[in-house]
Amino acid sequence: MKHGKKYQDALKGYDRTKQYDTEEALGICIKTGTAKFDETVELHVKLGVDGRHADQQVRGAIILPNGTGKSIRVLAICKEEKMEDAKNAGADFVGGEDMVKKIQTENWLDFDVLITTPDMMGLVGRLGKVLGPRGLMPNPKAGTVAPDIGRAITEAKAGKIEYRLDKTNIIHCPIGKVSFGPEKLGENFNTLMEAIVKAKPSAAKGQYIKSCVVSATMGPGVKVTTTRFI
Repeated sequence: MKHGKKYQDALKGYDRTKQYDTEEALGICIKTGTAKFDETVELHVKLGVDGRHADQQVRGAIILPNGTGKSIRVLAICKEEKMEDAKNAGADFVGGEDMVKKIQTENWLDFDVLITTPDMMGLVGRLGKVLGPRGLMPNPKAGTVAPDIGRAITEAKAGKIEYRLDKTNIIHCPIGKVSFGPEKLGENFNTLMEAIVKAKPSAAKGQYIKSCVVSATMGPGVKVTTTRFI
């Protein structure tokens, strides 16, 4: 993949082979995030597990102390008696079977998070083939299947993110925007890393945190030292 001049210039500003402490690494990300929009800073963590085995899966959800900087569009699917709670909590779209049909027939996906209640999963489960590949399928571990739908919506709006392994055993998560500055990004980074460490499967052997990289949307990756998390 060929990168532009700004990317190439950014590479000259630091040593790609070196591991930096968190604050310094995030500072480099901020310097390289020079696009005309407020770039997202992402954390990429390579884990020493094999996600093909159920007992080595790493998945969960965490509320970042400073949010993600992104406005989250929430779809709530629930029974009529809980719809008012969902609306009051700030859900952008609220419905029941009508919303399921809208997704099925119109391929409507203008939302970032789908939150539902356990008693609606039989209905929502029909959407697995549409939502699953897009990472939108509700899951209790992610806090998106919850009896208290109002609370779940409030948490999603406040910056709750889901972390999970991809096929190469790497977790990719946003930790904020370049405009947050190193201090707020650092708080989000530490919160997420601590959650990932806490979620270590008992079946995991050897080194758990293999590598850690942060990067702005249009910028190169910066290696972060993980000594204190090992």
